[in-house]
Amino acid sequence: MNHATSGWLMGLFLALGLAAPAKDIQFGGYTWTVRSGHGGPGPNAWEENNVWLDGATNLHLRIRQRAGQWSCAEITMRRRLGFGRYQFQVTGPIDRLDDNVVLGLFNYPTREVGGDGTHEIDIEFARWGQAKNPMGNFTVWPVEPGGKHVTKSFPFSLAADQTTHRFAWSRNQILFQSLNGHRNDEGEEFSRWLYQPREPAHSISQAAMPVHINLWLFKGLRSEE
Repeated sequence: MNHATSGWLMGLFLALGLAAPAKDIQFGGYTWTVRSGHGGPGPNAWEENNVWLDGATNLHLRIRQRAGQWSCAEITMRRRLGFGRYQFQVTGPIDRLDDNVVLGLFNYPTREVGGDGTHEIDIEFARWGQAKNPMGNFTVWPVEPGGKHVTKSFPFSLAADQTTHRFAWSRNQILFQSLNGHRNDEGEEFSRWLYQPREPAHSISQAAMPVHINLWLFKGLRSEE
């Protein structure tokens, strides 16, 4: 990650109301919609120009400041995916993000599947505005509204900027992993969590959902330059 244009620049590699028509990109073999406008999480402003592909078709997301206004980045897969292994390869010092910056790698329910606070499976890197908090967060949200989400948070420190993050989602369990380097094997794992609830039908979503990738500001609070 480089600190550029008064904001955070994040390179991401995926293995696996709007004022204008939404822009689409082709990335990782899928079509994604690039977000623009205003709204949660945050709430934040979202700009299409904060998302781009480089010459090697690697995805870049950034948070930037322009004319005193901070804006964030998000893409949403048009296709819905179900059980399987979801893998994200990231380039950037995610152990040193600003305390108000959140990097999210997750699936999220469409309206007919469920509302906010349900179904979601999250890998997030954030301190949630508090420097004392650990940076890594694996989270599973319940199927039904009003249920309690379950989170495993973990500290980590990176020797290099390349990391791989996964969740393997099945009907009865979800296995989360974070590993050093860009890899498809099990080497250099620095965090793991196997979530096996007693009542998986109530605790783990059984519905196909689109994948989201976003980079945003907690409570819309500014990033430190």
